[in-house]
Amino acid sequence: MLRYETLILAVPEITANEATSLEGHIDGLIKKAQGSVISFERWGKYRLAYPIWANDYGVYFLVRFEANKGQNEALVKELDSLFKVKYTQVVMRHMTTKLERSQSLAYYKPESLEDAPAQDVDTFLRENKMKGLLNNASSYDVKHAEGIEESDESEMSE
Repeated sequence: MLRYETLILAVPEITANEATSLEGHIDGLIKKAQGSVISFERWGKYRLAYPIWANDYGVYFLVRFEANKGQNEALVKELDSLFKVKYTQVVMRHMTTKLERSQSLAYYKPESLEDAPAQDVDTFLRENKMKGLLNNASSYDVKHAEGIEESDESEMSE
């Protein structure tokens, strides 16, 4: 058995049903070629380095699978055709790579936008030294102009 991984970049609007359908089709092709899926992971939504199909964002999926030596090339071509024909409106890019058998399956997954904690705009602007873009009358500035610290507020409410 040979190991492969396919990295898929899908449109940011991909639905759960489309992702499930994509996973089912990939799983079906691999099983038809007497292979097996090791993992199918949704990495999440990321900002792209440059727009693709006028999208600034995309959703990545990582599929790892094993294929029989005699059918591996045909399987990789079938997966390529699947992405180019059946999922042409959903899959923006894909890449299949052969893995060494002795290679570890561990990898580093960068934090996606969905994993990142939400932050309000005022805090972001303040932390990135962009105070000039803050509204003149934001609640933070009013409190600090009046000398009210957050710890004072918590003491006052108790």
